[in-house]
Amino acid sequence: MSPAPVRLGTRRSPMATSQSQRVADAVTATTGIPVELVLITSFGDVTKAHLTQLGGTGVFVNALRDELVSGTIDVAVHSLKDLPTTPADGLGLVAITERDDPRDALCARDGRKFGDLPSGARIGTGSPRRVAQLASLRPDLDYVPIRGNADTRLGKVASGEVDAVVLAYAGLLRVGRADHITDVFEPEQVLPAPGQGALAVECRTERAVPDDLGKLAAVDDARTRAAVTAERVVLAELEAGCAAPVGAYAECYDGRLRLRAAVVATDGSRAIHREGSVRTDGGDTGDPADANAAADLGRQLAREMIEEGADRIVADAGAQGGAPRPE
Repeated sequence: MSPAPVRLGTRRSPMATSQSQRVADAVTATTGIPVELVLITSFGDVTKAHLTQLGGTGVFVNALRDELVSGTIDVAVHSLKDLPTTPADGLGLVAITERDDPRDALCARDGRKFGDLPSGARIGTGSPRRVAQLASLRPDLDYVPIRGNADTRLGKVASGEVDAVVLAYAGLLRVGRADHITDVFEPEQVLPAPGQGALAVECRTERAVPDDLGKLAAVDDARTRAAVTAERVVLAELEAGCAAPVGAYAECYDGRLRLRAAVVATDGSRAIHREGSVRTDGGDTGDPADANAAADLGRQLAREMIEEGADRIVADAGAQGGAPRPE
């Protein structure tokens, strides 16, 4: 007798359904368990308010979590960068899949690079993190808030409403819009959001046990889990939401985990950067113990940044509507 399909909850947006289907296919290929998508509309998908006005943290995930708790779905897939760092009661991450490209990408009219944009060019982005870091590189540009899915934002470039938009490279790849990319920001220029490019599979904790949904852990990638753990601990220690001007990026190589983090004032006028590394017991393949070492590294860097005033930058951004407090 064939096993009952796992009901995987996903937001209805093209990007969400595309990435959720990728997870579903990976689960089936790895475990043999059939998976069906259940489409769910979140408040963040239907409101026209900008992310910074919505409180940011959790605005795209709460509807999925409600369905998990009620038992309507068995698991939910989230973009990890949208997931609050504070765990939800009764829910846990059964898997974090191998990370896609975490960088930010520019999509500009006439194929222009970031450095080629004329002074005063209008750059559309809904992310205070991106605005803060981009403004520190090009304070002469005009950064304007925009909402909508990737096609909606790209349409604003085509129509002339803005001269360029900045989006996640991974998201553009997932919806087949990589051909619109005209420039890519390396982490040395713009640190990505903590968890950017990674997908998280969440379920009720009592189901994340062997011989049940615990089988979904087969698609967990230990290297990615260690890296994003370090990044998200930085965010948690700074008591910042996912819309805060905080960038963090960790990567595993040569038996070490390297973490870079930054907090930048929303006008780009002040920035605090920190970098550190720690040996990973699993080398380049990852190991469960690595997540603990990663968390310690993230905590250390965040506390060093707080000593330099990073928490005040986050608080100031929040007072301006750019960095909501966590839920």
